[in-house]
Amino acid sequence: MSPTVLIFGFLAGATILLGLPVARLRHPSPTLRIALNAGAVGVLLFLVWDVLSAAWEPIDTGLTARPLAGSLWLFAALFVVGLGVGLVGLAQFERRWLRRSGRTELPPRRLALLIAIGIGLHNFAEGLAIGQSASSGQLALAGVLVIGFALHNATEGFGIVSPLTGDENRPSWRFLLLLGLIGGGPTFLGTLVGSLFVSEALSVLFLSLAAGSIIYVIIQLLGVLARAKRTELVTAGILVGMIAGFATDAILTAGGA
Repeated sequence: MSPTVLIFGFLAGATILLGLPVARLRHPSPTLRIALNAGAVGVLLFLVWDVLSAAWEPIDTGLTARPLAGSLWLFAALFVVGLGVGLVGLAQFERRWLRRSGRTELPPRRLALLIAIGIGLHNFAEGLAIGQSASSGQLALAGVLVIGFALHNATEGFGIVSPLTGDENRPSWRFLLLLGLIGGGPTFLGTLVGSLFVSEALSVLFLSLAAGSIIYVIIQLLGVLARAKRTELVTAGILVGMIAGFATDAILTAGGA
């Protein structure tokens, strides 16, 4: 295995750390907190579209094949299972945790942790793409993927810590590094796995898991934003977040990825 491949995976995932220090801001204004949460929703909405389209692509290909591809039903089953576990599974986890703790809503740190998990699942699939491209000798394509995914992860870092801005107790650097490891570390792990073997089924499973968990997180963040009663600011923040996501995706497309 080439060390270059592992360096690619590390660089693509490490940029998620760039957005995490925002959570350490002292006394951020309510407007900034709302804008960051809304921007996070915009980025996450883009990611849902991104991961669902990627997870559905092999199923779509199988449906248009004549005769139907033999792997179609496996991919479809993995898609449904992953989406269901990611969405319903987290909802069940939330209900049981809230019941045990006596709370009415998730605390900011636990919500940030769930965002990091959802993004981590998505980044594992991105790492698979980097590793598979490099292992097949397409180093130029792998390099373009690294640039695009690194930009993605830089914006995702802000999304992870958005619930923490304005928290009475500022998160420690150790906790922020933990969030970065959970969210960005799977990019490196996925690169390692992808460089060893190619598995389209594994990609479908992790992408659909990521989609389900991200949808769950969006629901939570929208509940927080609804209480702010700042519709114009919220919609503007969501728009900016979505544009940021599509802009980084455009870099991948322009590079031929």
